[in-house]
Amino acid sequence: REHALLAFTLGVRQLIIGVNKMDSTEPPYSESRFEEIKKEVSSYIKKIGYNPAAVAFVPISGWHGDNMLEPSSKMPWFKGWAVERKEGKAEGKTLIDALDAILPPSRPTDKALRLPLQDVYKIGGIGTVPVGRVETGILKPGMVV
Repeated sequence: REHALLAFTLGVRQLIIGVNKMDSTEPPYSESRFEEIKKEVSSYIKKIGYNPAAVAFVPISGWHGDNMLEPSSKMPWFKGWAVERKEGKAEGKTLIDALDAILPPSRPTDKALRLPLQDVYKIGGIGTVPVGRVETGILKPGMVV
């Protein structure tokens, strides 16, 4: 719960929910348990501000590698995930498919340079080195800031 709220607060707009430990359900790899978790989590993330139709829910078992890289034969009931978003639809069967379907955020390079500093290091023989991340604009070698 806290992770979803924190992610939304920090501006993360694409989400993947991996329902882990499917090998530990009763019975193992239970479709009803997956659907129960999916329903409960969908309700919660909707309250936060996410659209559940744009979130991939993938039943996995990290211990056995089920649905991580290749579709699992132990969950024949899982036909795959599908997401609908403004940029288009995406679908797949595994966690790696869901990760590959994440769209990289666009960088506003046409705007003024904004470089929030994270830290400043004083390195002997080199000098003062500011460290940060370019949020908007472009920073090139030799540029006077």
